[in-house]
Amino acid sequence: MKLILEKIKIPIKKEIKKFEKLFIEITKSKIKLVNQINYYISHRKGKLIRPIFVFLIAKMLGKIQQKTYHTACLIELIHIATLVHDDVIDNSLLRRGSFSINAIWKNKIAVLAGDFILSKSLLLATDNNHLDILKIICKSINNMSEGELLQIEQSKNLNIDEKMYYQIIYQKTASLIAASCECGAISVNAKKNIVSKFKKFGILIGFAFQIKDDLFDYENHNKNFTGKPVGIDLKNRKITLPLIYTIQNASKKDQTWILNFIRNYNEKEKYKIINYIKKYKGIEYATKKMIKFKDNALKILNIFPDGLIKESLKTMVNFIIERNQ
Repeated sequence: MKLILEKIKIPIKKEIKKFEKLFIEITKSKIKLVNQINYYISHRKGKLIRPIFVFLIAKMLGKIQQKTYHTACLIELIHIATLVHDDVIDNSLLRRGSFSINAIWKNKIAVLAGDFILSKSLLLATDNNHLDILKIICKSINNMSEGELLQIEQSKNLNIDEKMYYQIIYQKTASLIAASCECGAISVNAKKNIVSKFKKFGILIGFAFQIKDDLFDYENHNKNFTGKPVGIDLKNRKITLPLIYTIQNASKKDQTWILNFIRNYNEKEKYKIINYIKKYKGIEYATKKMIKFKDNALKILNIFPDGLIKESLKTMVNFIIERNQ
């Protein structure tokens, strides 16, 4: 997986290096505790999917600007802030195979650290007068918050169908990936119709990305493989696409058992529900939908000239659904 990402980054290797240095500078604080947390975050670096999209799209459409670097930084800051808050909400002690912020510094500090990171992103936009980018980013933050609350509201009565699922994952995940692609284009002054195409491109990738994440809950029986324990979504009553399809297609008897299981989660029986999902082809259905979103995203790239950057973008889109964590 690491090798694929390194290959993807070849056309923007210089930009990613500069981005990483700038990111560290932006998150510095006069408070020792904040710097300790930032140091910990920076040394368990993620895949940088969103900044990679920003730079690849910007470089394919024009010349990388300082605004492009700021865009990549503020989107990654928002992404990290939401992960820190998510771990508190889910009471998760692991993130990417390492201890989460809340596991080390407890919930109060983790929430405040997430707030600090989020505030840095907004300051970066306002201090540099990137009001066009800020408007899109604020909309994404609003979407992510509403998406989380909508999922909690709907999971209480298990009232999530496929249409509602797409609304939730658009708000929770796809909106920020779409913002990465849209703002990458805006940062190099791309035409409005091109910006719109990349927004749609990002939404499609976001859908595929989240379905892949949801599939990890059922497909991998070794939590060290993905860093995500099997059944964690079920435990948190997150109703995802494989489960939605299974409930809709199960016999009355099996449907009743599945709904009772979700209402009264039992760790010992989690593999039984995974077997039901396999029996009713929930994983197969979700996989087909994920591939369709991926293929539609790739079609958008067809209108652009071939080249190394376009190849990296195509590889990145395929990586989204082929990754193992």
